[in-house]
Formats: sequence, C-alpha cells, structure tokens
Amino acid sequence: MKTVYIVLLAILGFFLIIFLWVKGIYNNIVTQDEAVTAQWHDVETQYQRRMDLIPNLVNTVKGYANFEKSTLTAVIEARAKATSVTIDPSHMTADNMKQFEAAQGQVTSSLSRLLVAVEQYPDLKADQNFMSLQAQLEGTENRIATERRRFNDVAQGFNTYIRRFPQNIFAGMFGFQTRAYFSADQGADKAPEVKF
Repeated sequence: MKTVYIVLLAILGFFLIIFLWVKGIYNNIVTQDEAVTAQWHDVETQYQRRMDLIPNLVNTVKGYANFEKSTLTAVIEARAKATSVTIDPSHMTADNMKQFEAAQGQVTSSLSRLLVAVEQYPDLKADQNFMSLQAQLEGTENRIATERRRFNDVAQGFNTYIRRFPQNIFAGMFGFQTRAYFSADQGADKAPEVKF
C-alpha cells in the first residue's frame, strides 16, 4: 500500500513539474507578446502625434502663403489615407505592415514637398509659429524612428523566443505567430541629392 502511494506521488509530482514548466513557457510567451503589442501602440502614438501636428502646420502655411494648393491638398489627402490604415497588433502580417508603411511614406513624402515649397517664402520661414511646428514635426519624425527601432527590437526578441525549441511547440499549440518588422523605405539605401 505504501508503494502505491509513493508511485502515485511520484506520478503526481512528475505531472506537476511538467505543468509548471509549460505554464512558465506560456506565461513568458504571453508577456513578450504583450510587450510587442505595447511597443506597437507606442509607435502608433508617435504617428498620431504627427497626424495631429499636420493640420496646424498646413493652417500656418496657408495663413502666410497662397502657393500651390496641390501641395497642401497632397498633405491633407496623405494624412487622411494614413489615418484610415490601421493594424490590429494581434494580426500583424508582413502585408499589413507594408500597407501601413506605404501610407505613412506618403505622409512623409508630402510633408517633404510642403517644406521644400515653403523655402520660397522667407517671411514664413521666419515666423515663430511655423518654426515651432517645423521643430515639432522634426522631433516627431525622430521619435517615430526611435519607436520603430524599439518595436523591431521587441518583435525580434518575441520572434526568437517563440521559434526556439521547445517554445515553438507551445507557441504553435496556443496560436502565437511571429510579428512582422518595420523595414526601410525603398530607395532609403541611396543618399539624397542636395542641390543649392
């Protein structure tokens, strides 16, 4: 009778160890998955900051200069399109990321055209409101780059963890998938040409 209890306790102890091991792996996957989601929201926050600044910049420029409406229209349209493209962090695929990056790239491109067009208006360049908004946009672009880099770091840690053995077994069982990364824009490998 004593031997049966010892065997049952050993079996129970074995299953308890297995349960605690699987629980530890699962909880670690969930923790890292949540870190990726939280970092994604930090990226979105910086993009939202840029979207909030754009109307102020456009209105400041409108107030000072009556130049190419197409440039202002392009900025407004790019902003509208970018705000309509969102990604659910739990279903982040490479295609979704490309679509999101393309929309954000259009905003960056139209802002660049706007700032180049502003060079024609010296009074505007000296305006304190414009200078402040331009500095805010520059700071925001730096913050976006930083948050994107941090997102890639957190996503890499998560992806590496769930692809390793034995976590890959449990990640597949529980439906966890790798996260897509931000990538450089096409042509970013070439230095821009500066002309005076």
